Amino acid sequence: MIVTLIVICEVGFWVLLAAGLATRYLLKMPKAGMALLLCEPLLEVLLLVVTAIDLKNGAEPSWRHGLAAVYIGYTVGHGHRTVKWLDGHAAHRLGGGPPPQKPPQYGMARARHEGRVWLGSVVAASVASALLLLAIWYVGDDGDTDGLRSWIFGAWRAAGIHGLIALTYAIWPKKAPEGKDSAEAGAPAREDGSAVAARDPEHVPDLLVRRPGKDEEQVR
Repeated sequence: MIVTLIVICEVGFWVLLAAGLATRYLLKMPKAGMALLLCEPLLEVLLLVVTAIDLKNGAEPSWRHGLAAVYIGYTVGHGHRTVKWLDGHAAHRLGGGPPPQKPPQYGMARARHEGRVWLGSVVAASVASALLLLAIWYVGDDGDTDGLRSWIFGAWRAAGIHGLIALTYAIWPKKAPEGKDSAEAGAPAREDGSAVAARDPEHVPDLLVRRPGKDEEQVR
């Protein structure tokens, strides 16, 4: 049942995301789209409640409960980044907004970007560990909780490996090829060229209004 619910939550995440973006940019209803996007955390709450009920009803702690905790942690740590990335592309392709800002590719700018992504993995491991520790405390000494403890180790091992990979970008920063300009080398993009943040959907209608160019101003 837990595995089935995880699949349902994953499918529901993408369905709500697509529906929210379509409502915001195709139907021109930013508030309704925001409401749909805000429903996504409810899927993780539902999964958490069902997992707790399953343990409460006497189910033996297993890999399914560990997987549920890791899934919730991953969604907390990296879900917002996925939503923001897709929102930027939807704003550009469907709403007529500016192209979304690409992540830096070279130098310490790339290292800082990878560090921020790694922090998402740390958050994911922390959330998963907290949920697993609560489950271990909830079960008590009467149940076998070794499987849940192994998931805690696995979550931090994954975060540690990700951290080592991110660290290599700081130790051996990738140099920009000859002829690359500062923007391509990882310099921050202009403010008016950044993607619309998913956390501010109510500002989308104003941000997507293109500023008239010089030629248009002369015509007017």
